[in-house]
Amino acid sequence: MTSDTGPARIEPDVRAARRAFLAAALRRPATMGAVAPSSPRLGAVLASVVPRSGSPVVVELGPGTGAVSAVIATKLPADAQHLAVELDPDMVTFLRRTRPELEVVPGNAADLGALLAQRGVTSVDAVICGLPWALFDDATQTALLGEISRAIGATGAFTTFAYLHGMTLGAARRFRRTLRETFDEVLVTATVWRNLPPAFVYVCRRPHAVPRADR
Repeated sequence: MTSDTGPARIEPDVRAARRAFLAAALRRPATMGAVAPSSPRLGAVLASVVPRSGSPVVVELGPGTGAVSAVIATKLPADAQHLAVELDPDMVTFLRRTRPELEVVPGNAADLGALLAQRGVTSVDAVICGLPWALFDDATQTALLGEISRAIGATGAFTTFAYLHGMTLGAARRFRRTLRETFDEVLVTATVWRNLPPAFVYVCRRPHAVPRADR
């Protein structure tokens, strides 16, 4: 970990990460919303909500090759817990090989509450999300945001990103509306031009009351 409180971190080979990303895109093109791993600049904006002190719990949803995971790691204090929920089995294997410091959680983000409960996690300080929201229908988006809301509670924060070129599309407008219906605070950052494609980040806090799911 490249921080004042952690050991230096050896970055995974960039070419290996790109190969893993392309392999995942070929395996499941219908579920890959990105055309390339997130840039360090975008990762820094996504990770801006990571607490720098104490013993925070930070959860990533859809970490992919770990590009944003690396940025998060530079911000985490020594006693932090960093969980990464990944659905693709091959990507799980890649993350465990290249980022052994991560607590990689195989599973679906739609089961976030159950996955956290299995690990004894009762509250989360930040959820950082790389899921392809544009590929999800309204019901799936609402269900996922409900899981995230219950995880962060009244004091945590949630960040996710969207590509600039899709901002005016109907699906993007519906997602923004759903975010505002779900959270009391929804901030939109400046565009991160040094990303492929250019993107911006939603920073969300204080979810409205969400009924607890029956399990």
